Amino acid sequence: MLEHTRKRRTDTIELCFRGPAARQEEAAEYLKNLGFVDTSETVPWREAVPFEAGQLPGVCLSGARNRAGFSQHKLAELTGIPQRHLSEMENGKRAIGKERAKILAEVLNTDYRVFL
Repeated sequence: MLEHTRKRRTDTIELCFRGPAARQEEAAEYLKNLGFVDTSETVPWREAVPFEAGQLPGVCLSGARNRAGFSQHKLAELTGIPQRHLSEMENGKRAIGKERAKILAEVLNTDYRVFL
C-alpha cells in the first residue's frame, strides 16, 4: 500500500506589491493588522547554517544524539550499529544510508530523512 505524501501548506500565501514608497509603512501596518508577516529580512536556512551540504547528515545525527542524551557507545548498543561507524557518520566519513537512518530515527525519535 502506498504511503501518503506530505502536501504543501495551502493555507498561506506570499504577496508582492508595487506602489509609492511613501505609503510603504502604511501598507505594511495595514497588512500586519490582517495577520500578514513581513519576511523581507529573512535569510534562507542554508545560508544561516555554517555547514556544507555533505556535513549536514552527520551534524544532524550528532545533534539528535546529544538531544536524546546518548553517548555514541549507548547509541551503538541501542541500534546495533558499531560505535566506530557512528563516529564516522557524524564526521562525514561514512554515509548513513536509508536503512540505518530509519534505525537511528526510531531510537532518536525523529524523522529518518534528516540523516540523508
